[in-house]
Amino acid sequence: MHRMTRVRFPPFKNAQIRWFIRHYGVDMSECENPEPETYRDFNHFFTRSLQPHARPAPSDPRMVVSPADGELSTLGEIHAGTLLQAKGQTYTLEALLAGDRHLVTALQGGSYATIYLAPHNYHRVHSPLDGNLKRTIFVPGDLFSVNPRTVARVPGIFARNERVIFELDTACGAVALIMVGAICVSSVSTEWDGELTGPGNTATTHTYSHRPTLARGDELARFNMGSTVVMLFPPGAVTWERESLGSCRCNEALARLV
Repeated sequence: MHRMTRVRFPPFKNAQIRWFIRHYGVDMSECENPEPETYRDFNHFFTRSLQPHARPAPSDPRMVVSPADGELSTLGEIHAGTLLQAKGQTYTLEALLAGDRHLVTALQGGSYATIYLAPHNYHRVHSPLDGNLKRTIFVPGDLFSVNPRTVARVPGIFARNERVIFELDTACGAVALIMVGAICVSSVSTEWDGELTGPGNTATTHTYSHRPTLARGDELARFNMGSTVVMLFPPGAVTWERESLGSCRCNEALARLV
């Protein structure tokens, strides 16, 4: 699948892209490049950019925004080191963070939100608030599908699948954004590190002597196939603005800094 999504032979990649748009109902009107045939391969299409200002951020600088388009499936507080995965399924903060003691300690008792990106969604992930990227941790794992049906049935799926943990140093302390990989490829890329997951990769931690500075809404990474984003905030750092789950869009206000 990794190789197939990077084939540049025009008849093959154009057929892939056209089928995907029809099958999943992809809205191309918001894309910076709305012409399917002009993408060099399927992965270039899958990680397509949007038109400038397609996702305006709120004017209030204390608003924490959604990092992605998708379905807000859970949000709440971390109780006794446990997060809700789906009705009847929970998982632990320690497992999600692969036992990283610094982050587990900093985020214990904090807040979390989970966003599922469906195939038709925009698959670039943005920073939910201003901060500096302190570390990037790739955690090898399984490649279960993360569609809602599977998430409701597979215990601890977000802590079992391959994932990339981004640690942001922000005004409210350490914030973690976890991009969870899924079936077929499980590949995440950033502008500064390139592809972080994929065939043959092993556990790696990237630290930055000159930490990338991210303003709220700046692009953080891309799902080359995917998936799900989990955001974690320290105790007492945010209050939720959203009163219900459901569809959300990148840069939509989800919470407010306390």
